[in-house]
Amino acid sequence: MKPIKSHFVFTRSQQNGIFLLVCIIIVLQAIYYFSNFSTESTKSDLSQEEIEGFQAQIDSIKLARAEADSVKIFPFNPNYITDFKGYSLGMSLAEIDRLHQFRNENKWINSAEDFKRVTGVSDSLLAVISPYFKFPDWVIEAEKEKKFAEPTSLVAVSDLNNAEPEDLRQVTGIGEVLANRIVNYRTKIGGFRSELQLKDIYGLNYETRENLQRQFRVIKLENFSLININEAKVLELVEVPYIRYELAREIIDYRQLHEEIRSFEELSKIESFPSDKIDRIQLYLSLD
Repeated sequence: MKPIKSHFVFTRSQQNGIFLLVCIIIVLQAIYYFSNFSTESTKSDLSQEEIEGFQAQIDSIKLARAEADSVKIFPFNPNYITDFKGYSLGMSLAEIDRLHQFRNENKWINSAEDFKRVTGVSDSLLAVISPYFKFPDWVIEAEKEKKFAEPTSLVAVSDLNNAEPEDLRQVTGIGEVLANRIVNYRTKIGGFRSELQLKDIYGLNYETRENLQRQFRVIKLENFSLININEAKVLELVEVPYIRYELAREIIDYRQLHEEIRSFEELSKIESFPSDKIDRIQLYLSLD
C-alpha cells in the first residue's frame, strides 16, 4: 500500500499549482458560457450607408461583367449575314429569310436604305447596326458617281457610245488626246456598257469624269449577251476586256475545284483577280 499512497501525496508547491489550474479552467468555462460569439454584433456595427456602398460595388462589378460578355459588333458587309450573325444582331427569322431570298436572286444591298427596304427591320435596329455596314470601295464610289451622273441642269445629255472626239472636247478638262483615247477605248471594248468603264481610261481623272457624265451617258444599250461564268470556256472568258488568258484559266480551275461559282465576290479569292474591277467585269458575266 505504501507505493500506491505515495501517488496521492503532493508537496505544498504542487498543491498550489493544481489549485491555480482548476481556477483557470473555471474562468475559461465561465467566459465560454456567458459570452456571445455570434456575428450579429458585427453586423450591427455596419451602418446602412456602408451596406449600400458595398451593394453598389457589387452591382458595378456585375455590370462590368455583363458588358464584357455582351456581343461586340465589328464592321461587316450586310450582304453576307448568316443566320447566326443575324440572330446575334437582333434580327428576326423573317427578316433574315427576306435577306437571304433577296441574295438568292443575285441582287445586292448597297446602302442602309436598301437593307431596310429588303429586310423590313425597325428604324431603331437599323440605327444601331447600320454604322457598322462596310461596303466595297467600288460600291461607295459607284453611289457617288450615280449622284453626279444625274443632270443638275437642263443640259442635254447625249449617248456616250455615239459621241465623236469633237463632241467630247466640249467637256471641260478633255482635249484632243483624251477625246481620241476615249473613242479608241470604246472601240476596243465593243462599246461602253456603263459609265463605270470610264475609270479604266488613262488620264481621265475623277473631276473630268464627273464633267463628262453630266453631258454624256450610256443611254442606248446594244443587245449585249452575258457569258455564263459557270459554263464558259477559256476562250469565251478571254472575250471579257478585263480577263486575260492566264486569269481565265485560273477562274475555270477555281470553278472546277468548288464545283460552282455562286457569287462574283468569290472571284476575289483568286490571287491574280483584279478585285478593284469587279464592278466592270460583272457587266459581261452571269452566274446562270
